[in-house]
Amino acid sequence: MLTDQEIQQVINTISKNPNSLHEHPDCVRIAYTWLDAQNKIKTSCSQSYPIKHYIEKWAGRYVSKSDVVVAAYLHPEIKGKYPNFNISSNLTEPSRSRLIGISEAMTQLDYHTRHDPKIYKNHE
Repeated sequence: MLTDQEIQQVINTISKNPNSLHEHPDCVRIAYTWLDAQNKIKTSCSQSYPIKHYIEKWAGRYVSKSDVVVAAYLHPEIKGKYPNFNISSNLTEPSRSRLIGISEAMTQLDYHTRHDPKIYKNHE
């Protein structure tokens, strides 16, 4: 699991925009776990997806675009720029077990009530 220190170091390194929002390190952890579950492809996907919204609905917690960018930067297999990462367009719904140990997951259930598993082609 990513440490608070690792996350903060990347935030300090890449988040030059004063409007970048990072409410909690767990938001980066949530985004990282969602990205980790996706099938990686060789090049960046040309199709744009509302990735942050998919992550929020899956995890039941607000996640900023900046959190997703930091998570992608930290992930050794993710390349590209938000929202065009090198993930397959056949999205995988991550297992809920990936959220175990992330205390902020499922703390804003209004997000999770909008979760639609039908957007996913694959399920862990």
